[in-house]
Amino acid sequence: MLLALLLTASPALAETEKLSIVANGEVVGSVVAETSGNRTHVDYRVDDNGRGPKHREDIVLGARGVPVEWTVAGTSLMGGPVDERFRWSAGRAAWESQADRGDAAAATPALYILNDDSPYAAGIYARAALAAGGSIATLPGGRVTATKVRTMRIGATPVTVVRLDGIQLSPDYLMLDARQRLFATFSATGVAIRTGQESEAPALLKLGAELEGERVRAISARVAHRYDVPVRIRNVRILDPRTGTLGAVSTVVVMRDRITQVLPGDTGPAPADQLVIDGQGGTLMPGLADMHSHTSLDSGLFYLAAGVTLTRDMGNKNDFLLDLLPLVETGEIAGPHIVPDGFIEGRSPYSARNGFIPDTLADAMKAVHWYADRGYREIKIYNSLDPDWVKPVAAEAHRLGLGVTGHVPAFSSPDRVIADGYDTIAHINQLMLGWLLDPRDDTRTPLRLTGMARAADLDLASPRVRRTVALMKAHRTSLDTTAVILERLMLSRAGTVAEGDAAYLSHMPIGYRRYRQRTFVPLKDAAEDRRYHAAFATLLDTMKLLHAQGIRLLPGTDDATGFTVQREVELYAKAGIPVADALRLATWGAADYLGDTASRGSIERGKTAEFVLLAGDPTRDVAAIRTPRMVMRAGAIYYPAEIYRALAIEPFAAPPPVTLPTATTPAAPGHAGTAYFGAAAHDHVD
Repeated sequence: MLLALLLTASPALAETEKLSIVANGEVVGSVVAETSGNRTHVDYRVDDNGRGPKHREDIVLGARGVPVEWTVAGTSLMGGPVDERFRWSAGRAAWESQADRGDAAAATPALYILNDDSPYAAGIYARAALAAGGSIATLPGGRVTATKVRTMRIGATPVTVVRLDGIQLSPDYLMLDARQRLFATFSATGVAIRTGQESEAPALLKLGAELEGERVRAISARVAHRYDVPVRIRNVRILDPRTGTLGAVSTVVVMRDRITQVLPGDTGPAPADQLVIDGQGGTLMPGLADMHSHTSLDSGLFYLAAGVTLTRDMGNKNDFLLDLLPLVETGEIAGPHIVPDGFIEGRSPYSARNGFIPDTLADAMKAVHWYADRGYREIKIYNSLDPDWVKPVAAEAHRLGLGVTGHVPAFSSPDRVIADGYDTIAHINQLMLGWLLDPRDDTRTPLRLTGMARAADLDLASPRVRRTVALMKAHRTSLDTTAVILERLMLSRAGTVAEGDAAYLSHMPIGYRRYRQRTFVPLKDAAEDRRYHAAFATLLDTMKLLHAQGIRLLPGTDDATGFTVQREVELYAKAGIPVADALRLATWGAADYLGDTASRGSIERGKTAEFVLLAGDPTRDVAAIRTPRMVMRAGAIYYPAEIYRALAIEPFAAPPPVTLPTATTPAAPGHAGTAYFGAAAHDHVD
C-alpha cells in the first residue's frame, strides 16, 4: 500500500519552470525546464534578429546540486551545431564540447561550466557556489563566485539577487526565489524572467543598470588617475597619423584634458610641481577608434585598456545610451568618447530589438526626428525596414542634418541604398552580398553570414563589382568594414584558437576562453571549410580594392572588447593596405569622418588629450598596438594593467615609470597658491 501511495505521489514531484526572454519590450525566446527527481530537461530557444541559439539540455544532479551528467544538443547563435557532454563518475570527470575535451580526477562532483549554456545554467552555477560558501572551483578551469547582492520582491515573489563572477567578461545577475529556483537572469539590456511576469522586465532592466553601474563606477574610480597639475610625458616619439611617421624624441605636456605643449627633445628636469611619465622611448599615438560599437556599461573599461578612445555606437537601447553618455563624458563611468547613431528597424519576424521598430513610414519619420532632436549624428537602417522607405527616410535625415548608414535591407541591394541616400554601408558582408546573392534571397536570416562562402568564386573585376564601386565613388559612400567579426564568424573552428584571438585569449576568464573556440557556421565537409577560408581571402582583397579606389574605410568591430579593434587594424594590414594607412584610418580617419579633427585624431597643442603610450613602433610592427602601457582620456590617466586586473584578466604590459610632484603648484598672479591634488597617484609604477 505504501508503494502504491509513493507511485501515486511521484507525478507530483515533477515540476515545470518557464522563463520568457525579453528584449526591447518584446518576448524573443523561452526557457522551459521540466524536472522530475534529480533529472531536468531544458528546452532553450531564441529568435532575435534572424538568429539565436536553439538547443536542449539534459541534466542529472548529484550532491550539493552539482550536475554529474550534463548534455547539450542543438544549434548555437548562427546555426552552428552544438553537441556537448559532461559526466562525473567514480571519482573522475570527463567532458567534450566544441571548444575542447578532457578529463580530470574529482573525488566529488565538480561544477562544470558549459560552453553552450542557457539562462537556466546560471541558476545551477549560483546554487552550487552558494552551497560551497560563495565560491567554487570549476571545470575545465577557473572559479565561480556567487555574491548575494540584496533581497527584494518582484511583484508578490520574494527573491534574492545574486551576482556571478568568473565565467564571462562581465558578471551575470540572477534572482532566486525562496526555494532557490531561478526567477530571472538580467542585465542593463536584456532579461529572462519567469513566464507570466514579463511586465516586470523594465524594472529588472533598471536594476541591472543600477547594479552593473555600481560595479563599473567603483572600478572606474579606482583606475582613473586625475591630477590638478601638469602631466609631463617625456622621452616619447609621436605618431603623426596623417603621414604614418614617427617623429624624433619629444615631450608632451597635458593639463587636465588638454594638450598644452608639444616640445622637441627630452626637455630635461621637470618643474617640481609636475607629474612626470617616462615614455622610455616608446610611441605616443592618438587613441584608436571603433567605428562600429554597441556600448555596454563596462565596455568602456575594455576599450580604454586596449587603447580605444573614440567609438561610434551603431545601435542600442535608446534610454540606456542617453543616460550613459553624460556619465562617460564626466568620467564617472570610464570609457571612450561615444558618438551615437540612431537605430531604425522594420517590423518582421526577424526584427532586431533595438532603437525603434516603426510599423509605418510615418512612424519611421518620427524616429528620425526623435534622434535629430537628441543630437544623434546619424541614423542606422536595419535589415527589416521596407526598401521603399529608405529613400524618404534618408532624405528626411539629411534635411535634419543627420547622416545615413546601415545594413542593406532584405530584398534591396547595395546599389539601390547608395542611390537612395546611404552615406555609409555597415559591414563588408552587407556590401559583398549584393554581388553574391539573388535579390530574392532573405538576408534577415543567417544567410547574411553563410552566403559569404560564395565569395570564394567572386571575380572582383566583374561588371557587377565595378558598377557598385563606381557608385560608391560617385556618391562618396563609405564602408564600415567590421572585417574582424566576419573573420571570427567565418573562420573560427571548434577546438582551436583562431588567429585573431591568439594574442589575448589565454589571459581571459574560462567561460569566454572556451566560447571563442567554436564553429559558428554549419560545415558539411572539408571542402566547405576551404571555401570559407577562400571567401575570407576575397573579403580582404575587396578591402584592398576599395582602399585603392579611394573609398573611405572605417575600421569597426561589432564588438566591445577592444581586442577586436586591434585585430581590425591588423586585418587592414593583412589585406595589403599599407600599415601607415591602416593606422591613419583607425585614428585621424575616424575623427575626420565624424567632423572632429579640430579636437581629436592627432597629438597637437590645444587638442583633447586622448592618446596611447606603446612600448614598440606600430609603423614597423602593427602588433605593437596590442600592448598599450598608458592611456589618457577625459582628463584621466589609465594604466591598462590596472584595468585588466580589476576585470580579472591577466595584464599584457607594465605601466611606465611615474614620478610624483615634489612641490605644490605656484600661485598664479592674483590667486592664492593651489595645493597639488591627485587621485590614487603612482610613484614609479612597475
